[in-house]
Amino acid sequence: MNYKNTVRDYIITDFMFGDAEGFHDDVSFIESGIVDSTGILELVMFLEATYRIRVAPEEMIPENLDSVNKIVQFLARKLDRSEKDVPSSATVLRFSEGAGEMLA
Repeated sequence: MNYKNTVRDYIITDFMFGDAEGFHDDVSFIESGIVDSTGILELVMFLEATYRIRVAPEEMIPENLDSVNKIVQFLARKLDRSEKDVPSSATVLRFSEGAGEMLA
C-alpha cells in the first residue's frame, strides 16, 4: 500500500493549505513549524481513522511522526505487526449446539 502519497496529501492539504513549495518527505514537521502539538493529535486521529490502527501514547514520538518518511516507516511496522495478529483464513470457527469448535 502506498502510505506516502496519502500522508503527504493530508499534510499539504490540512497543515500547509495546499502550498507544498519547498516541502520534502524528510522535513521535520516540528522543526519547520508545519505541525504543532495540537496538529500531532489531529495527525494521529487521521492515521487511526484512515488505516484502522490505534496509536498508543508511547508511540506518539518524533521518531514515528515527525516527517512523511517517518510516518510511512511507522505505518509499515504497525500494519505489518497487526496483519500478523490476524488469524489466517484457514482457521474457521464453527458453532454447533452452543459450543464453539476450532477447526484448522
